[in-house]
Amino acid sequence: MPRRFLVLCLLLPLAAIFAAEPSTQFKYPAAPISDQVDDYSGTKVADPYRPLENPDAPESRTWIEAENKITFDFLKTIPERDGIRKRLTEVWDYERFGVPFKEKSRYFFSKNTGLQNQNVFYITTNFFEKPRELLDPNALAKDGTIALGGMDVTDDAKLMAYGLATAGSDWQQWKVREVETGKDRPDLLDWIKFSNTSWKKDGSGFFYSRYDQPDEKNKLRSQVYNHKLSFHQLGTPQSQDKLIYERPDQKEWLFNAEVTDDGRYLIITVQRGTDPKNRIFYKNLVDPNSNVVELLNKADAEYTFIDNEGPVFAFRTNLNAPLGRIVTVNTSKPLPAQIDELVPQSKDKLESVSTVGDRFIAVYLKDAHSAVKLFKLDGTPDGEIALPGLGTAGGFSGKRKDRETFYSFTSFTTPTEIFRYNFDKRKSELLFKPKVKFNPDDYTTEQVFYKSGDGTRIPMFISYKKGMKRDGQNATYLYGYGGFDISSTPSFTPANLVWMEMGGIYALANIRGGGEYGEKWHEAGMLRVKQNVFDDFIAAAQYLIDNKYTSTPKLAIGGGSNGGLLVGACMTQRPDLYGAALPNVGVMDMLRFQKFTIGWAWTSDYGSADKPDEFPFLYAYSPLHHIAKGCCYPATMITTADHDDRVVPAHSFKFAAALQAAQGCDKPTLIRIETKAGHGAGKPTTKIIEETADRWSFLVKELRVKVAK
Repeated sequence: MPRRFLVLCLLLPLAAIFAAEPSTQFKYPAAPISDQVDDYSGTKVADPYRPLENPDAPESRTWIEAENKITFDFLKTIPERDGIRKRLTEVWDYERFGVPFKEKSRYFFSKNTGLQNQNVFYITTNFFEKPRELLDPNALAKDGTIALGGMDVTDDAKLMAYGLATAGSDWQQWKVREVETGKDRPDLLDWIKFSNTSWKKDGSGFFYSRYDQPDEKNKLRSQVYNHKLSFHQLGTPQSQDKLIYERPDQKEWLFNAEVTDDGRYLIITVQRGTDPKNRIFYKNLVDPNSNVVELLNKADAEYTFIDNEGPVFAFRTNLNAPLGRIVTVNTSKPLPAQIDELVPQSKDKLESVSTVGDRFIAVYLKDAHSAVKLFKLDGTPDGEIALPGLGTAGGFSGKRKDRETFYSFTSFTTPTEIFRYNFDKRKSELLFKPKVKFNPDDYTTEQVFYKSGDGTRIPMFISYKKGMKRDGQNATYLYGYGGFDISSTPSFTPANLVWMEMGGIYALANIRGGGEYGEKWHEAGMLRVKQNVFDDFIAAAQYLIDNKYTSTPKLAIGGGSNGGLLVGACMTQRPDLYGAALPNVGVMDMLRFQKFTIGWAWTSDYGSADKPDEFPFLYAYSPLHHIAKGCCYPATMITTADHDDRVVPAHSFKFAAALQAAQGCDKPTLIRIETKAGHGAGKPTTKIIEETADRWSFLVKELRVKVAK
C-alpha cells in the first residue's frame, strides 16, 4: 500500500467497515452480507459483500432497486439536469458515418442519422446516389438493445455474415444475409464471443471461433475457457460445423482466423487472454489434409499478419523493436522461422499496417496522435498521407491492387470525418463531413507534458473553450485508462463537447500501461509496477491544480473498465485530491476478478491473487480493499450495468456498498445501475445520452458549476 495513503486515512479491515453507521446525508440500503473470509497464503481477507456477486439473488435485486431509487431521486433534484439532457440530445443529433470498405464493385458503410440507437448498415455502387439499406439493428428491438457485433462480406459481395449482441453481452449470435435481397439465410450460429469471421474465397462458408454451450443460468458470470476454431459450411446446421483447431491442453488460448487475400492460407492468431505477446499458426487451404503449422510459437512478441506474397508472410511486430517494425517470414523454409526486417523501427510507435494500392500504409503514433506513412512493398519509404491536424486516423483497409482506400479522422473538436485516398492522384478527398450544432473554432486543444512521481515524462491533452482563464476555478474532468497496451488518442464525442460548452475542461492523460509509446510503455504499467499508472494519473491531477487550470473542489476524475480501476485506486489513495469521482464498470476487486467470465484473461496485465508471489502487489492497491472507515471520499457516482459480462457488476456493487458504509463525510457515494446494458459496446444512443446527462448533472452539482440559462 502506498505510504502516503496511511497519512490520510486509517485503513481498517473490510469486515469492520460495514458494521459502522456511515456519516452521511443519505440513508443507504443495507447490503446483503456474509462472514466470508479468504486465506491468501496466510493473509486473511474478509469479503463481507460476497452475496452481491450474485446479482439475481432476491436480496441483491432488492439492494439494486433501492440503490437506483436513491441515485435517481438525487439526480431528479438537480435543476440543470433536463437542460443538459436536452443540449446533449441536440448535439448528438447529427449524421455520422463509418469508414467504408469495398468488395467487388460495391461499397459498404454504416450511418446514423443522429439519434438512432444503433448505426444502420448500407450498400452503394457510388457515393453520389442514395444508398440501399442492408441491415438495420434498430428494427430488431424497440429499445435499441440489439447491436451489430461484427460482420464479414464475401469477395464477390453476395453474402454477409454478421453477429448480433443483445443487451450489451459479449455473447453473439451470427447469421448470414444475402446482399442482393437483404434476406437472411437459415444459417444460425450461437455461443460465439471474442471472434471474427473470415470467408473462404469461394463463399462456401467461413471460419469462426466459439465456446461450448454454457450453463444458461450463469452465462453472464461463469468463466469461459477452451475457445475452438471451426468452419461453418453454408446451409448446414451448426452442429455439423468442422472443428479446425483446438487445444484442450491450453484452455486459456483464444483463436482468430483470417483467410489470406489469395485464398491459399488460413492465418491463425493465438492469444492467451489479453497478453499482446501472441503466436501465429497457419494452415494450407489448398491441401485439405494439411496440418496446422506452428510458425511463430514462442509468444515472445506481438505479431500481426499484414499480407502475403505466396509463401512469404509480412507481419507487424515488436520483436526486438519495442516501437514496432515490419518483417517477413518465408514459410517455404524450414522451421524455426527466420525473421527478415523490411521496415525498421522508427522513433514513433507503429500502431497498424495494411496493404493497399501496392503499398504498405503504416499508421504511427507521434506523442499519442496519428501520422500516416507509405512504403513500397520492398520496404522503401514512399511518402505519407497528410492529415488535417492533430488527431486520430483509422481505417485504410482494402486489397493490395485497390487504387483507393478510406479512412477516418477525428480530434477532440473535430467530429469524425471520412476521407477517400486516391493512390493514382496521391490525394485525399473529403467524403463525409458531419454538421454538428456547434462551432469548432470556439474550442482549442493543447498538449502538455508533465513529470510523474519517478520523473517519467507523460503527455496530456487539455481541451477547453477559448477564453478560458487559468484561475483555478474551472470545473475539470480528467480521464484516463492506462492498461493492456491500449492507446488513448484524440476523438470527438458530443458528451465532452457539451461539458466544454458549460465551461468545463476535458483532460486526457496518456499514462503508462497503455500503448502510446510501445511495449516498454505498456510494461512500465503492469503487474508489479502497476502503481506507476496510478502515480501518473495522480501527477496529472496535481499538474492541473498547480498550473491553475483547476483546483481540488473543481476537479473530477473518470474512467471505464481498466480506467474504472484507475479511478478506484486513485480515489482511495488520494481522496484529498479530487472534488468528484466517476468510476465506470471498473475492476474493483483485484483479488477475485479472475474468477468471473473472461477475467482470467487479464492476469497477463494484472497478475493473479491465486499466486502467492503476485497477491501482495494486487492487495497493495485493490480499490475494494483500501476503503478506510471514516475517511472523507470525494463525491462519487459509480456506474455499471446488470448485464455486463466483461467486468461483472459485482465489482461495482461491492465497492459501492463498502464505500457507503465507510464514508466519513456528507459527500454522496452513489451507484447508478443500468438495466439491459453491458460493458459499453453497442449501448443504445438513448441510454448513452441519459447516462451522460446524469454524469454531467452530478458534476454540475458537486463541483458547483454555473451553467448559463
